[in-house]
Amino acid sequence: MYDVIVIGAGPAGCTAAKTLSDKGYKVLLTERFAMPRNKSCSGILIKKSVELIKLYFGADVPDSVKCEPFRSMGMILTDEKGREYRFEQEGLNILRSRFDHWLAQLAEKSGAEVRECASAVSCSESEGSVEVCIKGGNSKKYTERASYIIDCEGVTGTLRQSLVNAPAKNNIHTFQTFYEGSVELDPHYFYAYLQPELSEYDAWFNVKGDMLVLGTAVKDTAGTDFYFNSFISYMKDRHNLKIKNKVRTEKWIMPRISSGCAVNYGIGRVLFAGETAGFLNPMGEGISAAVESAFHAGNAVSKHFNNPDLVINDYKISSLNLRTYMQRQWDFTAELSGTFSEMKL
Repeated sequence: MYDVIVIGAGPAGCTAAKTLSDKGYKVLLTERFAMPRNKSCSGILIKKSVELIKLYFGADVPDSVKCEPFRSMGMILTDEKGREYRFEQEGLNILRSRFDHWLAQLAEKSGAEVRECASAVSCSESEGSVEVCIKGGNSKKYTERASYIIDCEGVTGTLRQSLVNAPAKNNIHTFQTFYEGSVELDPHYFYAYLQPELSEYDAWFNVKGDMLVLGTAVKDTAGTDFYFNSFISYMKDRHNLKIKNKVRTEKWIMPRISSGCAVNYGIGRVLFAGETAGFLNPMGEGISAAVESAFHAGNAVSKHFNNPDLVINDYKISSLNLRTYMQRQWDFTAELSGTFSEMKL
């Protein structure tokens, strides 16, 4: 019997696990893949993320998880009419596989049990506890019990899908490819493009070591090839992109945030954090929201451990500033681009 089972060892899950372990709770942190595992992501830590990691984990992001160029200088955004906006802000360029593994190790040092190749399939709540069905690396299923569950797996998690009726049409599909080559852009910036001919959401470019990363997001996967090829052509024409070799491709799913930035905080003794709850900033910046929301979720469980009726309401109140921040970010993006005009309240 655990006090809390945290599902997903990304930034949200590791934060929730460490927050509760630091307070003396018996925590199981499960991860469906073997670690270090990769998640398709820009791998850019904005200033807020760097500060939150320092605050919640008590450590600076080590060089071992960074990649060249180490320093990110901000974002350059091109709106649907081709107008360019520069947002200068120092941050860090990291590899998600190494970064998430480092966070999981910090959670483990605080006392959390980290279990890899353990996929949460379903759960059921009974008097005073939640029973979770887990499929192990050998495909055999077993159960674990806890007083609370904090689900941090994102929209791809099976547990969330079993609890929430969230149609696939509300998700955004991302596709990015790593190339060896060259381009006439400053590698210290993250580039986002909102032209409707390049994506159904946004397209992006950044640099990871000696690799060029180009991606596009769509609402319907049937249009992936069309938009991605249009983006490649655009980058060749505008920024002299030259491709030598394709290294790998990645696909992912993230929630489509709607007007009002609705957040699902959880059900009963099961709490959601990060993208699972619906915390996601424009251009797919989810790490800062994941870390902050998971900290509030963990604190809410700690404060009201013996009174579950108060946990979700406390979580909702304590994370109000985070949700307000997210809404402001989406409002600002809607002002810049008609692509996201529906987000304006």
